Amino acid sequence: MSANTTASSPSTVLGRQLGDELRRLRETAGLTTAQAAEALDCTKGKISRIENGRVTVRIPDLTAMLLAYGSTDADLRGRLSTLARKANRRRRRGWWNQYGPVLADTYRDYIALEAMAGTIRTFQAQLVPGLLQTPEYIRAVTVASHQWRTADEIEQFVQVRLARQERLVSDSPLQLWAVLSEAVLLQQVGGPEVMAAQLEQLLTSSEQPNVTIQVLPFSRGAHASMFGPYVVLGFPEEAALDVVLADNPTGSMWLEREAEVARYQELFDAARTSALSPVESRTVIRRRAKEHRA
Repeated sequence: MSANTTASSPSTVLGRQLGDELRRLRETAGLTTAQAAEALDCTKGKISRIENGRVTVRIPDLTAMLLAYGSTDADLRGRLSTLARKANRRRRRGWWNQYGPVLADTYRDYIALEAMAGTIRTFQAQLVPGLLQTPEYIRAVTVASHQWRTADEIEQFVQVRLARQERLVSDSPLQLWAVLSEAVLLQQVGGPEVMAAQLEQLLTSSEQPNVTIQVLPFSRGAHASMFGPYVVLGFPEEAALDVVLADNPTGSMWLEREAEVARYQELFDAARTSALSPVESRTVIRRRAKEHRA
C-alpha cells in the first residue's frame, strides 16, 4: 500500500464538492452550523464534517438538509444525490475495507478519519500508540486481545496497523504528538526482546520532525488523564472541528461536541505539560530499552 493511497482515501474530492454545495446552501438560508444541527437534530460537529467532506452523507440526511435549507430545486436535488452516491462509493473503496471481516465498525471509522486528519494528539496509559508499534508488538497485542483467533485474522490485523503507519511518512505526513505513561515502557508486551525492540523503535520515530513523544513518569503522581487513553484528531480544513476517540470500560466512544472535545484538549495540554520533555523522554526510553535487554 503506497503512502499516497493511504493519505488520500477515502476520496475527499467528491465529498468536499458536495460539502461545499451544502455549505453554500446553508449560508444562503442564513443558518449557522448550530442552527442547522438543531434543525436536523444532530450535532454541530456532524454538520461541520459533512461540509468538510469527511463523512458519508446518507440520502435521507441529504434530503433533510435540503429541506431545512429551503431548497426545492428538483434538478439540484438530483445532482447532489448523484454526487453523494458517487462519493459514498469512493469511500467504501478505502484500502481498509478489504480487511472488513477483521475490523470493528468503530475502528474502521477511526481509520477513515485518521486518513484525513492533519494532527493526532494522544495519551496512552498501557500501550504504545498503534502508529508507532512494531510488527511483533502488534502481533502480541492482537493475540492477547482474544478478538481474533485464527492466524490469518491476526496477520490481517497486523497488516492493517502497518498500513496505517504510512501516514507518518507520506508526502503530507501526519503530525503525531504522543504522551505515554511510564507504564507503557514497562509492560512486557510480547516479552523483553519484543519490548526492547519496540522502545528502540520509539527512539527512531521520535527523531522524525512530525513525531513528538513524551513520557509521563510515575513520579508525577496522580493526574487527570490516568482514567484511560484517548485520541484527539485534528483536520486541516478551515473551521473543521476536532474529534475525540476515548476508551472506557465498555468500549470506545466518539466525542464531537465542542465542550467535550475542549475538555480532552485541556487534558492533553495538562498531560504534555506534566510529562518529561522530548529530550528527557528519549533518555528514559533508552534506559528502559536497555533494562529489557538485560
